[in-house]
Amino acid sequence: MEVRRAPGGYNSPVNKIRNFCVIAHIDHGKSTLADRLIQLCGGVSDREFQDQLLDTMDLERERGITIKSNTITLAYEAEDGETYTFNLIDTPGHVDFAHEVRRSLMSCEGALLLVDATQGVEAQTLANVYLALEQELEILPVINKIDMEAADVDRVLEEIDEELGLDPFEAIPVSAKVGDGIEELLEAIVEKLPAPKVDLEAPLKALIFDAEYNAYRGVVLFVRVVDGLISPGQTIRLMHNGAEYEVEEVGLLQLQRVQQKQLGSGSVGYVIAGIRAIDDIDIGDTITDATNPTTEPFAGYVEAKPVVFSSVFPVSNDDYEDLARALDKLKLNDAALTFQKDSSSALGFGFRCGFLGMLHLDVVQERLSREFDLSLLLTAPSVEFRVTTADRQTHIIENPAEYPDPAMIELAEEPYIKGSILMPDRYVGTVMELLREKRGADIKFNYLAAGRIDMTADLPLAEVLFDFYDRLKTITQGYGSFDYELLDYRPTDLAKVDIMVNGEKVDALAMLVHHDKARARALHACKQLERTIPKQNFKIAIQGAIGRDIIARRTINAHRKDVTAKCYGGDVTRKRKLLEKQKEGKKRARAFGNVEVPQEAFLAVLRADPDES
Repeated sequence: MEVRRAPGGYNSPVNKIRNFCVIAHIDHGKSTLADRLIQLCGGVSDREFQDQLLDTMDLERERGITIKSNTITLAYEAEDGETYTFNLIDTPGHVDFAHEVRRSLMSCEGALLLVDATQGVEAQTLANVYLALEQELEILPVINKIDMEAADVDRVLEEIDEELGLDPFEAIPVSAKVGDGIEELLEAIVEKLPAPKVDLEAPLKALIFDAEYNAYRGVVLFVRVVDGLISPGQTIRLMHNGAEYEVEEVGLLQLQRVQQKQLGSGSVGYVIAGIRAIDDIDIGDTITDATNPTTEPFAGYVEAKPVVFSSVFPVSNDDYEDLARALDKLKLNDAALTFQKDSSSALGFGFRCGFLGMLHLDVVQERLSREFDLSLLLTAPSVEFRVTTADRQTHIIENPAEYPDPAMIELAEEPYIKGSILMPDRYVGTVMELLREKRGADIKFNYLAAGRIDMTADLPLAEVLFDFYDRLKTITQGYGSFDYELLDYRPTDLAKVDIMVNGEKVDALAMLVHHDKARARALHACKQLERTIPKQNFKIAIQGAIGRDIIARRTINAHRKDVTAKCYGGDVTRKRKLLEKQKEGKKRARAFGNVEVPQEAFLAVLRADPDES
């Protein structure tokens, strides 16, 4: 694989710029393809190279997934001898990070749609095509993993034609792993993806598509310049709130930030302007020149609507302010995260956070722990229920603590989704059983190609949260892919399950569930608490209750000291006296004993029980 390093650097005219992103389903090879493109364009030396170059978080490398979109500018010398500037954005594949993909697409004119030659078109492949078509991007299909024994390029070409409606003759077969076909792909990027359309006479207009906080420089803005120029010393205005700042530094995004004299029309780069007020920044905002502003800002992003809610509390109340600052900084880099103040009698002050799914929740928790060194407790995740009370008032319930008296409720509704599962047809039976167990309705089949099926069903979102995705992957041996979209609210039989430890309600573990699933969920929570709460000198009752009715119970037995060890032989009444005395002592200990629920117990309740699965 010959490195095509361009001698002319990055100062290409607008018609020699190509802004594009790589979109695909999970594990179809986006990050590996980005690695090969960077290598072939000479964006990294052999000594500095490592796999998943654009996955900069430790969490991404450990899990083998892309969580954050990442941008790099490359210089490429084409076969015609001209030098082109490529602005490449690597995007996530998981449905929980679709908001990242949407933001990336707004910065581009083209997209490489990657399809695995062994798996074919999958759920997120379709979803990403629709996102790209919304932004009117030019889509170039790329078939990856052609070096594998199970690769079936002809079948994938057929799926690209029939399922995606794209021209299969434009698809470029590559192997990102071994480098086959990468040079042909680079030439296709030059020939088939359009250059930016710019108005050279127009005033400055740039889109903020991402940002991060730097302790020394303040907020670093990642921007796509549509018209005009940005250069140091220039006064810029953020059009959303009218705040003005003087530009300190501009440059290109490579493996490190590379300072430049200016950013021109059509380019992608970073801007540092001494912004310390995080609240001033809105991802999707428009930057313009303060002295010669543009008239029309960008429409901005469609706000991501959270679907999973959980309260986050610091283990130590002294860390509350640190948690507040950490959430502010994280929201800069993750616009899909929402939060507001919350409090709990058991856990103190914290924040009620909204997430796009369980993986998003898991990633945010990990990032808060690693990047900001915080120890956190999370409450059981829930969705947004809708409750109509006897006085005809409609209440949105995100938190079980807000659930009204059941006697006052006339109608309870829960959100439903349209789930789409793409899989080999041999798994239809087991997936049907899973859908029925999760209260799936209106199940439909669509045969896509030989041996491939698309199964759709209406599902309660609350059922998908808990362990649906893990179980789907298990029963389809990893071949099933899942995507969903929100539908509407439908009536449900809702119950509030309280978890009690030693007779005291733990409000952080309360949950709203369908009445039919209440006992199973309560029993799961009791089991997990029994495993993780340490023994005391008295018995601890762990109970699940709906109102006054106990529906599940586990008991943690007390430490037992052998008080009769010194009694050997003689009258048995002596032993009985000692045992009765011990029993009375345990009763007193239980009456005055205070059971602390450890951090691991809260986290254990969130996890599915492998035995139950």
